[in-house]
Formats: sequence, C-alpha cells, structure tokens
Amino acid sequence: MSIRRFLAVLKARNYEFIRDKSALGWNFLFPILIVMGFAFAFSDNTLDTFKVGIYGDQDQATSEHPFFTSRHIKFVTVDDLKSSIVKVERHQLDMLFDLNQHRYWINNQSPNGYILERVLLGSQLINGEQPASSVADMVQFAKTQVSGKEIRYVDWLLPGVLAMNIMFSALFGVGYVIVRYRKNGVLKRLKATPLSAGEFLLAQVISRLGLVMVITIIVFIGTSLLLDVPMYGSYFNLLLIFVLGSISVISIGLLIAARTASEEFAGGILNLISWPMMFLSGVWFSLEGIHPWFQKLALIFPLTHLISGARAIMLDGAGFLEILPYLASLTIMSLVLLAIGALTFRWE
Repeated sequence: MSIRRFLAVLKARNYEFIRDKSALGWNFLFPILIVMGFAFAFSDNTLDTFKVGIYGDQDQATSEHPFFTSRHIKFVTVDDLKSSIVKVERHQLDMLFDLNQHRYWINNQSPNGYILERVLLGSQLINGEQPASSVADMVQFAKTQVSGKEIRYVDWLLPGVLAMNIMFSALFGVGYVIVRYRKNGVLKRLKATPLSAGEFLLAQVISRLGLVMVITIIVFIGTSLLLDVPMYGSYFNLLLIFVLGSISVISIGLLIAARTASEEFAGGILNLISWPMMFLSGVWFSLEGIHPWFQKLALIFPLTHLISGARAIMLDGAGFLEILPYLASLTIMSLVLLAIGALTFRWE
C-alpha cells in the first residue's frame, strides 16, 4: 500500500468530479428542488388525511365499536404503544387507541384529532346500523390528551431525500464511472502502472464518500435554515449514520462495477437496484400499513436502515443505543459488499 499512489488517484478523481460543473450542480440542486417542491405542495393542511393507530386486535375493535368501521379513516395496527403516543404528539397519528385498557389519545392542537373525537363520540350515541338498545352496551374509552409540535410532511421527507441523493450519487458515481474507465481503456493502462487494485478502489470509495458527505451537509444546512426543519437528536449520530449509509451504497456500486464492461448494462443494473430501493425504503411514504411481505423485503436495502435511523434521530431524538441496530446492519452490509467487490474486481 503506497500512500503516495493512493493520494494521487484520490486527487485525480476529486478534480474530475469538481470540473464536471453540470454533475456538481445537479447534486446540489436536485435534493433542494425536491424538498422545496414538496414543502410548497403540502403547505395546504386540507391535503391531510385521517390516520388512526390501534394497539391491540383490530378485528376485536370492529366488533366492539362502530367507530372502527367508519369509512375514509385509515386504521393502522401499531406494536409499540410508547412510540405511537409520540407520533400522536408529532401529529403523525391523528388518534391512538389502546384496546386492552380502553383508552385513546389525541393531540389537543390537532384539527384532525378534534374531528375524529367528534366522530367517535357521535358513533357512541347514534349508529344507524345497530339497534338503539345496543348503544348502552358499547365499549367506552377514557380520554387522554397530549401536546407537541407538528411534524410536517417536509420535515419527515428531508431525511429520505438526503438518503436518496446519497444513493444516486454513490451508485452512479462509483459503479458507472469505473465501468466507463474499463470501457475506455483507462483501467487497462492503470494496470501497467505500479498502482494496485486495492489502492485504486480505496481511492474511489474515499473520494466519493467525501464528496457525498460535503454535498449532504451543505444541503442539510441549507434546507434546515430555509424550512426550519426540527432536529431533536445528536448531529454526531446523524453524521455517523449518513457516513455508514453512504459506504454501504458505495459498496453496492463497487460490486456492480467489479467486472461489468458495458455502460448500458451497468446503467440498467443500477436502475434496477436504485428504483425499487427508493420506493421500498420509505423515501416518499411510511412503510406502516403496507403488506408485511414488503416490509420484510425492505430490510435487505441499506437505504431502509439509513432513512429509518436518520428519521429516528431528527424527529424522535433517538440516541446512540436506539440507532445501534441500524448502525450494525449498515456496517455488516458494507463489510460484506466491499469484500466481495474487492475480491471479484478485475482490471479488464
């Protein structure tokens, strides 16, 4: 391992990216335009929908109370009552029921929560589908109020957009570039030099990681100042999970580029990986309420762990121990993928 050769390749790769003004500008503008666009599109509160969490057996709920058969309300089964109460505080759930203790939570500052409570109270007194004699036998719920600052959709969206920008920049900035080097004969010429494969690959990974993190930090600071995005956790933990997430996605690009010689084939494979990863990792919408099979499938993507950990830090104030499972998953994925990519890499 020669530090001099490694630094020479690292410097050359950084210059190559910085001198490409269109790519550099797009990496900055793309996430900002998306976040600003969604902030404007969802600035009207009338676009909000009703979302009710249920802790307990949902089938039991529908048989005990007519409220749970109401139309135009999305009922979501939750597993953790404590974290779900926090979601009510953050306006991520409009209402929460504990079927075991017959209690419900609303946020006294939420218009949706107020309307849902009126619907609940009304359904306890008037129900056109059941005889009036059964109204007195309906299960009654005790009321509990919470308060908290509203989490806007753009606040929830920002970690996903940053992670998505990392994904595209890392996959195409490493995988596609190395394939282009191979097709243009650059790798063949480098093979004739004293440069080793390990030095070359390490320089590519470090170069892309540094550029991705600089762009992510600048975009995060800019959007946070413009939109007043909340940050309840540690900036160090957020930086740590972004670094590990970036390395994981870079390692996927390295694995694809290890032997591929066709730019068209590499572009197809990268798109085949990036688009399902983007839609199944929770960039645009929450994974709660989707089919359990898709929820399990999403766990194989590093972007899922990156986004979940970043949102937990920014919106819920999660500490190091709470995000440790996400960090462990990203670390294992990075080590395995980097090892496979390095072992299978060929100059030609």
